[in-house]
Formats: sequence, C-alpha cells, structure tokens
Amino acid sequence: MGDYPRPVNRRFHSCFGAQQFRRFLVKRTHFVGSSKDDLSEFPEPVKLEIGFAIYLAQSGVKALNAVPLVGFGNASTLEIISDNDGDTYRAVYTVKFKRAVYVLHAFKKKSASGISTPQKEIDLVKRRLKQAQAHYEKQYGKDVRHSNVKPKER
Repeated sequence: MGDYPRPVNRRFHSCFGAQQFRRFLVKRTHFVGSSKDDLSEFPEPVKLEIGFAIYLAQSGVKALNAVPLVGFGNASTLEIISDNDGDTYRAVYTVKFKRAVYVLHAFKKKSASGISTPQKEIDLVKRRLKQAQAHYEKQYGKDVRHSNVKPKER
C-alpha cells in the first residue's frame, strides 16, 4: 500500500474533507482599519511568524510570542512580538469574540519608549477594539452561544 502514514479514520476524512474540517474548527479573521495593509509591508519572515501566530489564535491556541496587552484588563487582547534584523514588529489581536479573531493593529516598534507599547498605539487599539465590537455585533449578533452557528443573513 505504500509507506506514507494513513489517516486514523479514513471514513471520517473521506466524508468530511479537510477543508470543511478546518472551516468548522478555525475562527474567521477580520482585519480592522489599516492593519492588513500595515502587516503586508512587514518583512517576509515577520509576516510568516505573525501569520502563524494568528492562525494559532484562530485555532484556539496562544502562540509563544503572543503576550497579553497591558491595560486591557484580561488576556483577550494580545500582542504578537516579532524581531527581525534589529527591528521589532508587533501585531495586536483580540480573541474576545467566540466566532472571530480581530487583528486590530500592526506596527513597527520605535525604540523611544523602551519595551512598552507607546500610548498612541494603545489609543488606536482601543478605538479599533470598539470598531471590532460593533462589526461583530452586526455580523454575528450580540449573544452567540455556539461557535458553529452561521452568521446572521442580511
């Protein structure tokens, strides 16, 4: 038959394909404001590292380079930190919502404020978090109890 590994349950994989399985388990990602454009300007290794961390967040797992953003009360708003060629890049996302991950901001860290996130970046994240909340309520409804419920139709 071949030396490659077989799926544990072939029947499951044949009737419930990998694409549908991924769609069932992984949350949607939404980019708020210019975060997607800002992220696309980062160096390739940084984009890959941040992209993988966001994928892990979609899957319900916290990446090792993601830390809770100080000043947001709990660990639902996180900051991905990526270093490349002496520069530090950061992306902020929230897992506050049951059905979606929102990427709120992406920026290159300037060294003026040490290791802490500058206040202007924090203020921008707070504004975008409010925008994400409004978008989520419009897209998915205020109280979604099950993560596999389809979005409201408009």
